Amino acid sequence: MRSMRNVAVATAGVLALTGCAMGAERPADHASLSVVGFAVPEAANKAIADEFAKTEAGQGVSFRTSYGASGDQSRAVAAGLKADYVHLSVATDVTRLVDAGLVEENWDQGENKGVVSTSIVVFGVRDGNPKNIRSWEDLVKPGVEIVTPNPASSGAARWNALAAWGQVISDDGDEGAATEYLDRFFANVVALPNSGRDATTAFLGGTGDVLMAYENEAILAAQSGQGFEYVIPDTTILIENPGTILKDAGPVATAWLDFVLSDAGQRQFALKGFRPIRDDVDFGGVVEGAADPTDPFPAVPTLLTVHDDFGGWAALTAKFFDESDGIVSRAIAASGKAS
Repeated sequence: MRSMRNVAVATAGVLALTGCAMGAERPADHASLSVVGFAVPEAANKAIADEFAKTEAGQGVSFRTSYGASGDQSRAVAAGLKADYVHLSVATDVTRLVDAGLVEENWDQGENKGVVSTSIVVFGVRDGNPKNIRSWEDLVKPGVEIVTPNPASSGAARWNALAAWGQVISDDGDEGAATEYLDRFFANVVALPNSGRDATTAFLGGTGDVLMAYENEAILAAQSGQGFEYVIPDTTILIENPGTILKDAGPVATAWLDFVLSDAGQRQFALKGFRPIRDDVDFGGVVEGAADPTDPFPAVPTLLTVHDDFGGWAALTAKFFDESDGIVSRAIAASGKAS
């Protein structure tokens, strides 16, 4: 794995935290932190908050949280939803907040390039893998029903679509072949839920044969007693989720982001199924719920990245996701599933 560098309003809750010890400046008593995120990392962020509470910087901090589809959450913050820290699925959802004057333009200039969590796209399948799904080509066979979230609202959906496109190009295909593959892929889609978490819920409820999922979603489902098998294809994409603080956030937000990026924070991400952003993070070597708990994050033969294989989000967003003329938008429209 590579080393990394820096609304629909969902359920909100308040979590009081107490604790002691970190070598960072302690915030004022009764400090609060508003966290707005995409749905998938909620459990990991709760685990990190529990550890943050044990530090001097986190002592006495209360959290208000809101989770939902990444694009919806970003639009909600731009429209006035209170946030001190955002954890979103794709960089363009942070760019929207930069354009709104809420986040500094240099938010992604640190060593981690603004990335706080990483994962990969996998195929969730039914017990025993009855459709024998092993490869991208298996997904587009007649009779295979796919569940993937909606790219209009979900960052997870965008990662899935880019992985589907990129695997054709990486296998020496041209853009025409990649476009034809996306048409076949979306023709087999039977559900486009609002978010990655909603897609998982639909799949667990019996919809479809294959779930396009984050690896960590599959692991978390198993940890929650709702496990499903998953397949890591030979070619997939490295999912890089951004996180940053807002301009008007207080000192506790900075302390929180520092903790999220620390080995202690990244350890909690790993234990919830995310791949740490650094190779040297010690998470104990075992992740319950993984296909192989003692080798939870196996190397992928061909691991695509947005930067190396797509030229970055600024370059790819209009090409793939423009509502009227993007490649993915056209494929969804051709499938008859556009809303």
